[in-house]
Amino acid sequence: MVNNSAPVTANMNEDAAAVPTAAELVERARALIPAIKSRAAQCTAERRVPTETIRDIEAAGLFKILQPKRWGGYEMEPNVFFDVQKLLAQGCMSTGWVYGVVGGHPYELALFPHQAQVDVWGEDNTVLISSSYQPVGKVERVEGGYKLSGHWGFSSGSEHCNWVLLGAMIPPANPGDAPDMRTFLLPRSDYRIEDAWYTFGLQGTGSQDIVVEDAFVPEHRTHKSVDGFLCTNPGQVENDGPLYRLPWAQVFLRLVSTSALGATTAALDAATEIMESRISTNTGKASKADPVLQAAIARGRAEVDEMETVLRRNMDVLYGRSVAGEEATMEERARFRYQSASVARRCADIVDTLLPLLGGRAIYMHSPLIQPWLDLNAARAHVANDPGNMAADVIGTRAGQPPSFMFI
Repeated sequence: MVNNSAPVTANMNEDAAAVPTAAELVERARALIPAIKSRAAQCTAERRVPTETIRDIEAAGLFKILQPKRWGGYEMEPNVFFDVQKLLAQGCMSTGWVYGVVGGHPYELALFPHQAQVDVWGEDNTVLISSSYQPVGKVERVEGGYKLSGHWGFSSGSEHCNWVLLGAMIPPANPGDAPDMRTFLLPRSDYRIEDAWYTFGLQGTGSQDIVVEDAFVPEHRTHKSVDGFLCTNPGQVENDGPLYRLPWAQVFLRLVSTSALGATTAALDAATEIMESRISTNTGKASKADPVLQAAIARGRAEVDEMETVLRRNMDVLYGRSVAGEEATMEERARFRYQSASVARRCADIVDTLLPLLGGRAIYMHSPLIQPWLDLNAARAHVANDPGNMAADVIGTRAGQPPSFMFI
């Protein structure tokens, strides 16, 4: 940890003249799909993304897309990041999921006070950060900051990271004050990782438990949820580009839904390949002539295209408003969150429809549809992927009511 007052450049892998274009980054991600796919079984078996894959993603510069330019990042529009995430998830949804979460954390760190950015990036601007935003921590106010303890679950990619972001509620300073929900930033020396990730899907995300025992967290290493909601984050003083004026929740929601689109595309490709060669043992007819199967694949591809188009439009609207110095309406933010939250469930339904139409070829564990199917159903469990949580606000904000939950 250092106390530098300004960014350093010694560890940057690419100088300003060599910053890739968005198209180049997308092609780098596409080129990684075969290697990621070849390691997918290893990723699932070992319950973590292989180190080789993390290194490949780092070497391609993909973790830099949402990182501030002043810290050696590319500071690009969010849709570049999500295009990359979808491609990585075509090779392995767990890999796409971890990339989304870990690769999105440079965005949130940019919203923290400047000194927190120095603490993490001052000596190495390639450091990776994991998270668990469940507000389950126990917080005590002390001079200069807080004492934090607790046990958090679901910290995706944590074994590859040297810092963590953890959610907790700060007790009101005065009776009657509103509770203060914050994200706390801690170095690896202040927490331990417990091996607890044994699941039926998304096994490779390595979403282990994080345990903290009476760690001191200085004030500058906390991020208020209300600042993320109001887009009044302290980090916007130095990181003043339009990217960092977006509502934090709108970026985060997409980090945990976008990989579902890549996994569903992979499943549809696999279903098409099986269809081309399968002969039904019951009817003796070729599956490629089966109108029901054809309709299911066609519907699936159309739905994926619809979701991708809507989500791209939504982020373009948000980013365009930020560039223009305008704010998105609460009605838009509630609707956009609902649409993002619907993705995992719709994608799971698509693959669920395909499986019985492909007969016995689809039920073996080595079937290329099974892991995406399991992963998509696991992704539905994330609270941000439950559209039911947002239905009331979609209706209420249209009527001019304030949202019931700030994370939009």
